[in-house]
Amino acid sequence: MLDELSRRISRRDALKFAAASLTLLVTPAVFGANGKKLPSILAVRVWPAKDYTRITLEYSEQIKFTHLLVKDPLRMVVDIEDVEFNSVLQSLPGKISGNDPYIKLIRAGRNRPGIVRLVIELKEEIKPQVFTLKPIGDYGHRLVLDLSPAEPIDPLMALLQKSSEPTPPENRNEKKPFEKPIEKPSPTDTGKKPEISRLVTIVLDPGHGGEDPGAVGRGGSHEKNVTLSIARRLKAKIDEQPNMRSLLTRDGDFFIPLSQRVQKARRVQADLLVSVHADAFINPMARGSSVFVLSEHGASSSAARWLAQRENAADLIGGVNLGVKDPYLARTLLDLSQTATNNDSQKLGKAVLGELGHINTLHKGKVEQAAFAVLKAPDIPSILVETAFISNPDEEKRLTDDAYQDKMADAILRGIKRYFAKNPPQAKSKVA
Repeated sequence: MLDELSRRISRRDALKFAAASLTLLVTPAVFGANGKKLPSILAVRVWPAKDYTRITLEYSEQIKFTHLLVKDPLRMVVDIEDVEFNSVLQSLPGKISGNDPYIKLIRAGRNRPGIVRLVIELKEEIKPQVFTLKPIGDYGHRLVLDLSPAEPIDPLMALLQKSSEPTPPENRNEKKPFEKPIEKPSPTDTGKKPEISRLVTIVLDPGHGGEDPGAVGRGGSHEKNVTLSIARRLKAKIDEQPNMRSLLTRDGDFFIPLSQRVQKARRVQADLLVSVHADAFINPMARGSSVFVLSEHGASSSAARWLAQRENAADLIGGVNLGVKDPYLARTLLDLSQTATNNDSQKLGKAVLGELGHINTLHKGKVEQAAFAVLKAPDIPSILVETAFISNPDEEKRLTDDAYQDKMADAILRGIKRYFAKNPPQAKSKVA
């Protein structure tokens, strides 16, 4: 009996020793010249987009760095002090795609003792922003490199160029993943006056993106992907309407600060802004669609206040350079046009909410209010649509279904048209 017990104890201790040895072999500690353990790079991510390319380095603790731009050839050099040059950091060059708008390639390696150097070869002149972010949510410390074009992309010019592009004849009836074939008008429609008297511009804002996934469903669906897909479908439908055109604040998986979403809408003198989201709550049974407008006097419910705080935190999660002051969002909303704009937002919200009720349960039967940063354009009626609860397993399945996304886009469009039918667009200074 004692011999058997002794053998079991010895075997257990041997297993413990083996496990400890394995851990040391897999994750050896790396120490600097001062004997301190070097910070580890936990993840590297690259988000290429026409607006800008973002590189994110996530690490275990704060690091020191310097950067500079060099010409002939164009490149950006980033030196990181006293950081472990591990396999994660070595994988960064392989994450650069050939169609990245601004980066040719990246080289990474030890430049000298204690210094890791990144050399980013560029395709054109850029205006970089380099900043750090403190841990938040699932992220640790982050070093962010934003490479923007030297001349920022003007959303108005992009919209005008898109509007003037002729559709190739051979592609006019080609069915795209999120579009229906364009049908020829029936004889009864010929000569019918457009429902809207002048060209209106609608800005569609797919929530979240890039570093900010938004809410994540139990099935693994990311809010940022759902919102982009629905917004693309809605854009295709709007652009088919007479006297209507639309612009996406983002047409890819990258992050745009909330203030820039508003600025894009104002730059194109938008008639409406529709921000598309997918709700989430700790209770997986919560369900239904909602529509929100800006509140000047506090949220209409504690749930609305909580949701606004969560959505407004997108800047912290997505990553905004707090060193760059934004005079627009800092201003107090005392614009004389704000009250009139909020009244129009309410009318638009009611029209859209009514249509959503035909395809889904309504979470609440009225338009709710809260201080959403993305709705703060003082001169543009704006609504935030929570299409459904991605945290509800049943609604998550619907939100990722092509047919349901199409129904959702149709419902929002019907609401927009109902709004304009009762509130014809007023004349405004010409954009195009």
